[in-house]
Amino acid sequence: MNELDILPEPENLKKLLKILSSLNIVLCPEEWLRYHSFVSEFDKNVSLASIDNGSGDNLFIIFAPQGTIIKGFDHESEVSPYARDEHEVWPGIYEGVPTSLLSLLEDEAITKEDVTFCFWRENNDLRWKKGEVEIPAGVEDGSDFLLGTIFRTAEDFVEFAEGFFELTLPLEVVAQVYEGAAITKEMIKVLNPDGDIEKILQELTELDS
Repeated sequence: MNELDILPEPENLKKLLKILSSLNIVLCPEEWLRYHSFVSEFDKNVSLASIDNGSGDNLFIIFAPQGTIIKGFDHESEVSPYARDEHEVWPGIYEGVPTSLLSLLEDEAITKEDVTFCFWRENNDLRWKKGEVEIPAGVEDGSDFLLGTIFRTAEDFVEFAEGFFELTLPLEVVAQVYEGAAITKEMIKVLNPDGDIEKILQELTELDS
């Protein structure tokens, strides 16, 4: 089974990325240090989720009325433009992407040319799609690695937070967030005793706007 078959449906993916972003808001006051972020109003009717591991690898997922597009960049991949003499996007990555979705990557914050894989799904599509990309055997485009940072379960997030934020989180509270519970003052106190509760609640309100 390939990564296109295990990617969640766009609506479920959006919910999951908002959950991950909300937990990052609670745990990390410095926005630039967060691993998972979500901007509900990136543009008119357009939301942007991003993942940045702080080591040069990133993932952008854009949700728009016309569909959803995912752009990933693994800076160590041999597919990276920086690994090519002509410094061009690897052939086929953007092949077949509908113009209405590809144009969403033009924002300078997204750096369209920094790409090692791209997946998309228009609203009437029944599954995710990718371009006709031929990658040599043994070469990774970073998709397994980066899509794996969209943690599907509370257990996975707790394990991640221990390594990345150096925090030991109570699984039962994180599980409540994964189940869709609104994050309360009491939950913030448990997850981040030193957090600025009012500031965190304000950011969480903006996330859900």
